[in-house]
Amino acid sequence: MDILLQEVGYSYAENTPFEKRALHHVNIHIPSGSYTAIIGHTGSGKSTVLQHLNALLKPTEGSVVIGDRKVEAGVKAKNLRDIRRQVGIVFQFPEQQLFEETVLKDIMFGPMNYGVPEEEAKRRAVELAAQLGLPPEALEKSPFDLSGGQMRRVAIAGVLAMDPEVLVLDEPTAGLDPKGRREIMDLFHQLHVQKGLTTVLVTHSMEDAARFADQIAIMHNGKCVVSGEPRDIFANEEQLMDYRLEPPRTVKLQRMLEAKLGIELDGISLTEEALAKNIALALAKGRETE
Repeated sequence: MDILLQEVGYSYAENTPFEKRALHHVNIHIPSGSYTAIIGHTGSGKSTVLQHLNALLKPTEGSVVIGDRKVEAGVKAKNLRDIRRQVGIVFQFPEQQLFEETVLKDIMFGPMNYGVPEEEAKRRAVELAAQLGLPPEALEKSPFDLSGGQMRRVAIAGVLAMDPEVLVLDEPTAGLDPKGRREIMDLFHQLHVQKGLTTVLVTHSMEDAARFADQIAIMHNGKCVVSGEPRDIFANEEQLMDYRLEPPRTVKLQRMLEAKLGIELDGISLTEEALAKNIALALAKGRETE
């Protein structure tokens, strides 16, 4: 499902003394099946953009096209439930949204609320729990008796149970240790590939954006100032500095090695694996010229 933001502006508390302009003429295209990362410093407008992707917020200027639906400033939108089923959002600390008596009921709640029959909702819940690494016995437990990582997986399963076409991730690894962060991001990438999802990652992590996204949009002071492929975005370090961002750690390490050794590696290294391969190639070339 394509999502297109066209000249989107948004003001909180519009026409009041507390009005605050959050977005200015934002244009972002999220192609169907893509993995898009939206990055930017705190207060750049990332979270406000996120809430426009399934019409939790409606633009005060411009329009948002979500599949075959158009949410336009000044025009009353109807039947937004369908959009919110198609575009699932995993908010930061999603485990705080758990509330049912059992894990099974919590995962089933969303699809049943959208009219999915109980047996089908149960089938989805059992299947997703297994896919997300939750043991079968966890289904009848209270979600609040689980570990923090398991609670997060329950909350994610609840979003996926609605069978969305678009999955929006709002800082999904917040509060997790390094192992947990890698596991959860690998899981989302696996789901993206297996289910053919359109995935949107809103993140402060340049490493996650570099590793998983195939396109990046940079937000700065309420505007989308740059968009493009990760390789091009992270190669332009001066531009990143202008927007108070840094390249991934692998890029910084690569630049240090190049300066120290007086060599230039073959292309930019966006992951640890790519950097190791680049170093190995440079060493092999060095041996050939000896």
